[in-house]
Amino acid sequence: MYILLFIGFMILSLIVSQVLKSKFKKYSAIPIGSGYTGKDIAEKMLRDKGIYDVQVVSVQGRLTDHYNPETKTVNLSQDVYSKSSISAAAVAAHECGHAVQHAESYAFLKMRSAMVPAVSFASNWVQWVLLAGILFVNTFPQLLLAGIVLFAATTLFSFVTLPVEIDASRRALLWLNDSGVTTYETHPKAQDALKWAAYTYVVAALASLATLLYYIMIFTGGRRS
Repeated sequence: MYILLFIGFMILSLIVSQVLKSKFKKYSAIPIGSGYTGKDIAEKMLRDKGIYDVQVVSVQGRLTDHYNPETKTVNLSQDVYSKSSISAAAVAAHECGHAVQHAESYAFLKMRSAMVPAVSFASNWVQWVLLAGILFVNTFPQLLLAGIVLFAATTLFSFVTLPVEIDASRRALLWLNDSGVTTYETHPKAQDALKWAAYTYVVAALASLATLLYYIMIFTGGRRS
């Protein structure tokens, strides 16, 4: 049953990923009416929100866009940074949404940031602890329990990430509409792009939860035997 569930999530994740890439490729070819590049949009949104201590910088790679609260930088991939398109506008505004969250001490963002050290530690060790725990589930079940605790931390992080990402997109779309950067023609497309980006986080969180339940089943089954 778990194998079927795992395969199902894997297929679903692949479908969402492919649709997301297709959407962004499609909307990358549609110019934004204002002619603003992603850099222009990010800087304008930050100014409109009264944020002047955050820099907008270009980074290497594709889909590498992120906001770094430690350095206070909105990091945009080269295609987003220099291009004027619906995709660039949506991504730039979304990352600025995180900067606004940081400035306003958004609760879920603070929670996620506080979890980063523990989750980083858990991510480095969880696969090895779980593997050893499964091998010795009948003789040393405490090892598998430790692995479950580590994996639970990463699962919780996935679910805390959901409201952070969804709220950042909500802030982005409101600003894009209110500022006039998007129009009645381009706004639904920006909304569609960010919607599919959010789906990737939803699928990842659900898949992580399903995997956690699977390890718990192994643990309880091993203890009964």
